[in-house]
Amino acid sequence: MDHLNEISVEELQDALDNVDEKKPTQRLLAAIAYKNGVTQTELAEWYDVQRRTIYSWLKRLDTDESLEQAVPDDKRTERKRKLSESRQKDFEATVHEPPEAVVLNAPAWTPALAQEYLEETYGVEYSIPSCRRSLKEAGLSYQKPRRKAAEANENEQETFHEELKKAAGDGRHGSLYRPNQKIRAS
Repeated sequence: MDHLNEISVEELQDALDNVDEKKPTQRLLAAIAYKNGVTQTELAEWYDVQRRTIYSWLKRLDTDESLEQAVPDDKRTERKRKLSESRQKDFEATVHEPPEAVVLNAPAWTPALAQEYLEETYGVEYSIPSCRRSLKEAGLSYQKPRRKAAEANENEQETFHEELKKAAGDGRHGSLYRPNQKIRAS
């Protein structure tokens, strides 16, 4: 499919003089190169993007509106949260307690456990990446088990093994999120 048949290189260069932002500049430079015979595949390699991205850049310029209107990104509005501010604060307070405090049988918060809790408690569905981000925003950090068998006492080792078995038995494998605690492995 041929693009930009109705637009001259001079028009693209004039539009380039009137933009300041990175993305619109890239789009116009790609369009100028395309008009000068560079293929979409080559442009994709130059800009380290997918070929379909180049296609979209060229297609957005191939419009009836002016280049100054077509080239910039629309102002995006921030995505509305699924939880109200008060419910978000309640959730954040909850994840600072062990899951057992809210009758969940798990040693620590995981994104999957947070997803389950949010759906059961508030009736909202979140993806695992969104739950991971929510745990991070709540001030929890991913804690990777560290091997310290020689330094850990027997009770700590047993506790860790019990927690690990409990998490594995529930099918809640993956990251363990805890508020600034270290997890010891044996």
